[in-house]
Amino acid sequence: MIFRVFPAILRLMEILSPAGNVEKLKYAYIYGADAAYIGIRNFSLRQKAENFKNEEYKLIREIKGGKKLYGALNIYFHEGDLDKLDENLEYIANYPFDAFIISDIGIVRQLQKRFPNTELHLSTQANCVNSEAVKMYRDMGFTRVVLGRETSLKEIERIKIAVPEVEIECFVHGAMCLAYSGRCFLSSWMADRSGNQGLCSHSCRWDYRMLQEGGTVLEEAKRPAEYYPVYEGDGFTSILSSKDICMIDHLKGFKDAGVDSLKIEGRMKSIYYTSIVTRAYRKAVDALEGGAVSTDELSGFRKELEKVSHREFSTGFYFGREDIETPTEKSYQREYIFMGMIGRKIAENQWELIVKNQIRPAEPLEFIGPDILFVTDEYYMVYDEDGLPVEQADHGKKYTITTDAPVEEGFIVRKKASAKESWK
Repeated sequence: MIFRVFPAILRLMEILSPAGNVEKLKYAYIYGADAAYIGIRNFSLRQKAENFKNEEYKLIREIKGGKKLYGALNIYFHEGDLDKLDENLEYIANYPFDAFIISDIGIVRQLQKRFPNTELHLSTQANCVNSEAVKMYRDMGFTRVVLGRETSLKEIERIKIAVPEVEIECFVHGAMCLAYSGRCFLSSWMADRSGNQGLCSHSCRWDYRMLQEGGTVLEEAKRPAEYYPVYEGDGFTSILSSKDICMIDHLKGFKDAGVDSLKIEGRMKSIYYTSIVTRAYRKAVDALEGGAVSTDELSGFRKELEKVSHREFSTGFYFGREDIETPTEKSYQREYIFMGMIGRKIAENQWELIVKNQIRPAEPLEFIGPDILFVTDEYYMVYDEDGLPVEQADHGKKYTITTDAPVEEGFIVRKKASAKESWK
C-alpha cells in the first residue's frame, strides 16, 4: 500500500473518547482526550449509558475548558421523535457542543436552522464507506464523516484523497458489532429492545450453547427452553460475538491514510476503561509525533490495555476481513478490578477516596495517573467520615485514604483480580 501524507494531518490526530456521564467526561479529558462524545437522553444510541439530562450542562461547561465536545443525536428518528427533538432544541442549546454526531439526515435542517455555527459529523450508523457518499454528505453541510467500521485503510486513503476537505474519523478501539455498522435487529427480536433506537440489550454478548431439539438450536444461559434455530450452509454457522478492535500498534497507518480523529468506543464502559484506553492512545500519538515518550514507557502504556476488561483483540476490517471474521472463543477477560478514584487532597499524604468497588485495606492497591503507569501500596489506611479506620470501604459512603504513594487528585485505583473475581 502506498500512503500519502496529507498537509492537514501535520497536526496531531485527535483522540476522541467516550463519556457516558459527567465523571467519565472529566476523566476522559484528564487522561488525554482532545475531544469527547456524549449522548443526550432519548436521542442517543447508548440509552443505557447514563447520558446527560437536567442541568448537567453547567458542570460540563466547567469541565470542558479548551477541549472539544460532540453530542450524539444518532438514533433513527420516527415522526414522534422529530417532534420531541424540536421540543428539546432549546434545552440542547445549553450544552457547549462543537459538533453533533447524527445518522438520520431527516434532522439536518432542524439542526442547521437552530445551530448554524455547530458542525455536523456523520455517524458510523449511516454506513458511509465510499468517496461519492462522502461528497454527498459534504454538500449537505457535514464537515466530518465517521466511516463505517467495515472500511479498510486502503479505502480510507482513497476517500481522503478524493475528498480532502472532509475530516475522517475512525474507530480504533473497543467493541465491534456482528451487524453491518451496528445496524442490528437481534436485540429487538430477542428482547424487544431496538438497538437502532438506543436500547440494545447486547444479545450477541450473551452465553449460548448448541442443542439438538428437532434441529440445531441455540439456548441462552438465562433463557432455558427458549430455542433459537441455527441455519447452516456452506460449512458455516451463525457466530454471534465478535472480537474487539485494538489498533494502537497501527496508528502510523491511520496518519498516513489521512485520518483526522481516532475514536474510542465505550460510552457504557467504566471510568477505568475510559482512562486507561485514552491514556494509551494519547501516549502512542504523542510518540508518533516525536513527543517525549520513550519506547519502554510506550510499551508499558500499551500493555495496560490488556488490564482492562475486553474480548480478544483484532484489527477489525482495516487490513481485510479474515481477522474479524474469525469468531472470538473467549468471553470478557479481566485481570484487574476498578476500585475507585483519588479525590481532593485533605492533608499531607491524605486524600478523599471515591469508592466504586469494596476496598479492604489488607489488599494491595495500584494507583494510576495520566503520566504515571502505576504505583503499588499495601500499607495504606482507609478512614470513615468520622476519621476512624475501617476494615472495608463500600461504594456510596465517604472515606479518606492515607498513602505514601505519589498520588494526585484524579488518580485511578485498582487491584489485581483474584481467581474468583477473574474470568475468561
